[in-house]
Amino acid sequence: MEISDIRKELKTEKYSFLKDNEHLGKNVILLGLGGSHAYGTSNENSDIDVRGIAVNSKNEILTNQKFEVFTNEETDTTIYSFNKIVSLLVNSNPNTIELLGLKPEHYLYVSDIGKKLLENKKMFLSKKAIQSFGGYANSQLRRLDNKVVRDLSQVEQETHILNSIKNAEYTFRDKYFGYESDAIKLYTDKAIDSDLDTEVFMDVNLTHYPLRDYKSMWSEMNNIVKDYSKIGKRNKNAIEHQKLGKHAMHLVRLYFMCIDILEKQEIVTYREKEHDLLMDIRNGKYFDSDGKPISEFYDLLNELEKKFEYAKMHTELPDSPNYKKINEFMAYVNELVVVGKV
Repeated sequence: MEISDIRKELKTEKYSFLKDNEHLGKNVILLGLGGSHAYGTSNENSDIDVRGIAVNSKNEILTNQKFEVFTNEETDTTIYSFNKIVSLLVNSNPNTIELLGLKPEHYLYVSDIGKKLLENKKMFLSKKAIQSFGGYANSQLRRLDNKVVRDLSQVEQETHILNSIKNAEYTFRDKYFGYESDAIKLYTDKAIDSDLDTEVFMDVNLTHYPLRDYKSMWSEMNNIVKDYSKIGKRNKNAIEHQKLGKHAMHLVRLYFMCIDILEKQEIVTYREKEHDLLMDIRNGKYFDSDGKPISEFYDLLNELEKKFEYAKMHTELPDSPNYKKINEFMAYVNELVVVGKV
């Protein structure tokens, strides 16, 4: 569907909630395409996904009322409140940060405040993208289980588990009592378990550390290991409905997007350069007749993981987003609402 057709569709009765809903209407500061249209991977069967942002109302701001997200399942529309999306953007949440990197023509409406938000989008970028995108990529990888993870050698499986745990561990110092960067070392080595070739090990050097925090960290890591043992059952439905190509495509897309953020400090949602590759993956070119990924897919995945690791080690992004600038921008927007200038 052409952009002009999508714009016409948004004016139909089906999308009347954009004007009529109490949280939307004049409060909307940005509307854009989401999903496959935004990524450049749509086909003739692709639905229209609309994503957007609406400022919180004066009453919501002054009385701390909760409006966070509006969804309309019939039209695949999701509109975040301004205050809510900021809380997601500071953590480089992939589902929301992609809204700041659309092609210009994929923005269906942008107010003056929306333009200022897009002009200042780099204030949200930080090394937090490593964990957030890495976590999403690993969740896509686990969805591929039967055809990707389970068919890998046990050594390669353990490497994927290790990478997932490292992505989770990246956030521990923000969520739990602090510790030195070398206090927890995670790695794979020859297995003690006779049923395995290699397994994940950890060296821990913590002194006077709160037991409850340590228990929570261990629980997060343990849940990741357990997650990998369950994915076969969880993805049976995806295999039957031929969704694995889509999961594989999103896995690769997330790597490309995160590498751009880390290396270039750019948010590029529409993957024009990788379009043919992503469509080949989605359409099954990298799967054999049994629906299993071929060796070339594993080669591609390994190469992207190496690039991701290099970008992670050499990025010039700060550890945290520019909270001072973000807070000032939030105050500026909310003040405009309160004084009636929005």
